[in-house]
Amino acid sequence: MTGPTLNVQPLDTSTSFRTQVYHALKQAITEMDIYDHKTEIRLDERQVSEKLGVSRTPIREAMTLLEQEGFVRSQPRRGIFVIRKTKREILEMVTVWAALESMAARIAAEKASDAEIRSLRELFSDFEGKKPTEHVNEYSDANIAFHKAIIRMSGCQLIQEITDNLFIHMRAIRKLTIGQDNRAERSIVDHKNIIDALERRDPAAAEQLVRDHTLGLAKHIEQHGNFLD
Repeated sequence: MTGPTLNVQPLDTSTSFRTQVYHALKQAITEMDIYDHKTEIRLDERQVSEKLGVSRTPIREAMTLLEQEGFVRSQPRRGIFVIRKTKREILEMVTVWAALESMAARIAAEKASDAEIRSLRELFSDFEGKKPTEHVNEYSDANIAFHKAIIRMSGCQLIQEITDNLFIHMRAIRKLTIGQDNRAERSIVDHKNIIDALERRDPAAAEQLVRDHTLGLAKHIEQHGNFLD
């Protein structure tokens, strides 16, 4: 089976090549579906150079930064590969995300504007009266945007920075599992209850609902995550 390809765009040469390459590669890696196949994802330096329209030097420098952040790993005589986590590592990551996002929800219930909270309902307006399983890709994108929005609405920069480094794996796992075991239908109910708690300005309820919702993902992975072994 052929793995996903890296979707990167040519660079604006007016700023640092290394910085631009770093951001372009990080964005492209974040958007990859890295758990829906068994094939290793190798980043070909020559192909990346051609796609970005730059020499290999800034690419190597950017790859070094990405390796330090845990996005890729370099294997001698084999190349550079996108890192995929084990089932145990994913479960730990989901647990950490649950703690961070639930705290973000508590803060958001106290500090987010009415307009920000209202925007959460708008994310799912296109799915009213529809079965999310019939539009699973679109619903998956809305689901991911919902969780990112709660983090952002907290206004806590450190929570945002930490979750950004978990996001590549959380996005991929959420996208892969949302269509399994009626998770999409159940997530709509969970999201509505979370929004209700935020609108009531109930920090304790918002925190608990978000934590339970995300730990539900961990339970699903524990039971059905054989694709990670």
